[in-house]
Amino acid sequence: MTLAYSNTKNISSFSEALLKLQGMIGYLESKQAQELEHGAIESYIHDEGHEVLRKLLQGFLDEKSTNEERKTVYSADKVQLTHLKTAQSRNLESVFGQVTVKRNSYSQRHRPSQFPMDAELNLPNDKYSDGLRARAVAEAIRGSYDDAVTSIDSTTGGHIPKRQTMQVIQDVAQDFDDYYFQKRYIHPEDTRDLLVITTDAKGIVMQPNSLRECTKKAAKKQKLKGRLSAGEKKDRKRMAQVASVYTTKACPRTAESIMQRSEESNVHGFRVPPRNKRVWASLKKDSESVIEDAFLEALQRDPEQKRQWVVLVDGHPHQMKQVNRVAKNHNVTVTIILDFIHVLEYLWKAAWCLFDKGDELVEEWVENKALEILRGKASQVAKGLGICATKRRLVNRENIDKCRRYLLKNKKQLEYGIALECGYPIASGVIEGACRHLINDRLDITGARWSLDGAEAILRLRSVKSSGDLQDYWNFHKQQAKQRLYG
Repeated sequence: MTLAYSNTKNISSFSEALLKLQGMIGYLESKQAQELEHGAIESYIHDEGHEVLRKLLQGFLDEKSTNEERKTVYSADKVQLTHLKTAQSRNLESVFGQVTVKRNSYSQRHRPSQFPMDAELNLPNDKYSDGLRARAVAEAIRGSYDDAVTSIDSTTGGHIPKRQTMQVIQDVAQDFDDYYFQKRYIHPEDTRDLLVITTDAKGIVMQPNSLRECTKKAAKKQKLKGRLSAGEKKDRKRMAQVASVYTTKACPRTAESIMQRSEESNVHGFRVPPRNKRVWASLKKDSESVIEDAFLEALQRDPEQKRQWVVLVDGHPHQMKQVNRVAKNHNVTVTIILDFIHVLEYLWKAAWCLFDKGDELVEEWVENKALEILRGKASQVAKGLGICATKRRLVNRENIDKCRRYLLKNKKQLEYGIALECGYPIASGVIEGACRHLINDRLDITGARWSLDGAEAILRLRSVKSSGDLQDYWNFHKQQAKQRLYG
């Protein structure tokens, strides 16, 4: 490279990047490189290419520093900062490697220094760049923190340690509530389709100091230190409340179509996919607050309540009371439906009180009882179970009585005949999938013990991604971060 070329005003800041690139090209043209396999060349370009990109980023920052003009800067209490220092350095760890940012500093006695160029670049308060932070988020919400660090080290030129990765995740997740508060629908959804709310709870293994007080007390009451006594639980989990709101078309079906067991037929019923689905979970908020957030989300979509609202639950008494209480507080009329899969579980447990293990007739019995329940005859099935157990003088009839009480207690929510005719959903597959995706796939990995803040941050970011809002949320977070740091 000639001296005149390297000193040209427009590219002098990027001369090192150009020299590095020319050196790479020279090596690739050499006889030594020509004798290598393509994998070795690929690795060379990957590793050395990061250095070219790092020098390009460094060149951009140097160019911006060179062109920085003197400004009139005031402190928060309107005092002009007249003490100027130039070329004040700070390090920035990027996805290409570490670079140095040089900028002007404005200060005054007894007042903190200000760096206008930091605000222009929207630099974070730590040393990790936006690209590295975004990559850390993508990796950490997908797998373990150790795997996230390893992946970043092997695929980028940057490095971010495990503890700092955890801090970045919590920092990025802090704008979750504000994001969805400002994202409220300016206009209602333009549809008459069903509006579905569904909720469930899932336990997460926590560090001892992050358990709820009642769970801490129960854990202290354990009789033995080395192992659990008969009937004792580990008492190491904290329940996360999961909620989902979505829109779906009504899909009328029959009881027979639900219980179809033909294995030879290759014709399957069309499943109407949900639209505008939002899912989220929280450990910090109590369950009723999460349920109320779900109702507020639904009210944003249908403020005049012109659509049919359906609430899908698993029949837990406490959850039912909360749903009814929130609906009453917001003066909302909803149709509550119990998850049919939970009903089937009760039927199967009752069936094993009547049939021997391995008896092939048990499937036909369960199918017949399920068909009756799907036709809206839950009370008759419950009555029949009680009569059958009494006539046989069964000693082991506990599960039959549980099933009978469950069907009678929830008969209003088991009017499946009407629900199927109207095309309402009767199974909570959406919320079960949300529990599995938001919690099991990440927070329930082997050996994980979570702090409250750490688990909540992961839940929030996985929720944002599952709802399809991750990029939009990232842009909102950067705006909020700039406001917090620079005003």
